Amino acid sequence: MRLILLALLVLTFSTHAEEDLSAKAWLKNMSQALRDKQFKVSIIQLQADHIRPLVYIHGIVDNQEIALLEYLNGPPKNAIRVGSRVTFIEHDQPAYSVSAPRIQGVWPAALAGDISLLEQGYQFVIGGRSRSAGRPGQLIRLLAKDENRYDAQVWVDMETYLPLRFDTLNQEKQLLEQTMVVELFELSEPANILIEAAKQDWPAIINQAERTDGKNWQFTWLPQGFDIVVRDHHRLIGIHEPVEYIALTDGLANISVYVARSGDNPMPNELLTRNGLSMVVVKVGALEVVAIGKVPSETLERIANSLVLK
Repeated sequence: MRLILLALLVLTFSTHAEEDLSAKAWLKNMSQALRDKQFKVSIIQLQADHIRPLVYIHGIVDNQEIALLEYLNGPPKNAIRVGSRVTFIEHDQPAYSVSAPRIQGVWPAALAGDISLLEQGYQFVIGGRSRSAGRPGQLIRLLAKDENRYDAQVWVDMETYLPLRFDTLNQEKQLLEQTMVVELFELSEPANILIEAAKQDWPAIINQAERTDGKNWQFTWLPQGFDIVVRDHHRLIGIHEPVEYIALTDGLANISVYVARSGDNPMPNELLTRNGLSMVVVKVGALEVVAIGKVPSETLERIANSLVLK
């Protein structure tokens, strides 16, 4: 009887300790788990009518993070990260490497980074609990502090603190995109494929496009928390001349801005797809500014109109 009572007391204390965690504490534990844990997850991503199955494996080999992302549908395609080098392996082109802190396309990189940076644009609110992938999870809502971005929510596994599900919601609380774990295995040691990946001689990291004639475009307004992360030359479909490319992010939402000479066939002023991807085109003299991202179209329009040449 004493053993039963002791077990109940331990269980009660453990439950209360979990309940005492703030929303930010849950997110910080999740961030650390994504960096430190060794695990394998099977994932499905839902975007409108599109379903993408993935496998993601993460571990620590020789004191550095190693990760593998495998796309299960379509032509063979993998991404492998060794430290800060991400190598893409596709069936129809030679492998190439870029410098990046995470593999894009699974969870937003900010979820494994400094959670405090997200507080510029989002409020953290703790929600209820429910099962996902057969595991109990704690819901954490990331509520936009303004109308310039969308809400998000993440379910955190109560045992491993790894994310079980991540949703993006529009301003009408409709689901735009979902990344959901369907199977999770925590590993006691790194997977063999990660150990082998650490031994490989991967391609050298490619440099960003040289800005030999790049212009010094600046924004007079950006939503709180958004920063410029990339500047280079890009090409839009149907345009044979290089265009200026600027990438913005607040940690969860990504925005691409292109600046090019106006073409003979003007682009539509606005296009909104069912998965929440907006595109806005603004004329600046003889130039077109194209802004694309999963944020409200009003945000893109204001960003595009704030672009000036210094």
